[in-house]
Amino acid sequence: MTAAGPVVITVAPNGAYKLHQHHPGVPLTAAALARDAKACLDAGAAMMHLHVRDAAGRHSLDVERYREALAAVRQAVGDDLVLQVTSEAAGVYGPAEQVAAIRALRPEAVSVALRELERPGLEPGAMAAFFAWLAQQGVMTQVILYDAADLQRWHALRACGAVPAAPWFLLFVLGRYRESQLAEPRDLLPFLAAHQGPEPWAVCAFGQPELACVTAAAALGGHVRVGFENNLQLADGARAPDNAALVAQAAAACRLIGRPLASAADVRRRFAAVA
Repeated sequence: MTAAGPVVITVAPNGAYKLHQHHPGVPLTAAALARDAKACLDAGAAMMHLHVRDAAGRHSLDVERYREALAAVRQAVGDDLVLQVTSEAAGVYGPAEQVAAIRALRPEAVSVALRELERPGLEPGAMAAFFAWLAQQGVMTQVILYDAADLQRWHALRACGAVPAAPWFLLFVLGRYRESQLAEPRDLLPFLAAHQGPEPWAVCAFGQPELACVTAAAALGGHVRVGFENNLQLADGARAPDNAALVAQAAAACRLIGRPLASAADVRRRFAAVA
């Protein structure tokens, strides 16, 4: 997928924190995730980034809950969406627990936050071993980077061989640590200045400016992630009726600037190859 190639739209429908009190359409169960998956596929998504919750709606990395959710979504959409799980800590899990959950699940795709894995809690060499395992297993891995310093650290790990060559996919997070938690398109500039590697990248963005940010990213050759995890509003400020509406407006923007939409098959061809 070159800069002129298809743009991957990922939907992040729930995240670790959103509940029905924030929006009644946040999918918290396997069945709700399955319904969202079908609607978002029809709207233009190629990938779904999903979290699972416990019985009280709290963030969970429980492997059986993930298996239940993945089976329900797969029944709804077949192979037409790439299903990406998360290893997010959300203030609950340490790095060893995160690694253990993903090793046990061995998902098709996963997102991992570099700064969460580099916290105390992993034995020396365990993070490098985890990245090597992901590459060996052909798990499509997206590395979450919250600022340019994270990105520079990623490049340093790649340069010293602590992270092997593989079809990694980077995610630049815009607006997370601004006090308002509202992103701006210009938040992408420090990432682009720091990115010296070959890895494809995507953005997600906090708040109503989500569409402006992902449109800028697509215009500059990147890929996009949208959804209730980071934003509940349409570009005009109205509350989005559902995740599919956020996908649909991102898809329309990508088409407007001449970027066709990637399919799940496109994503697998680009990111599933074992290095």
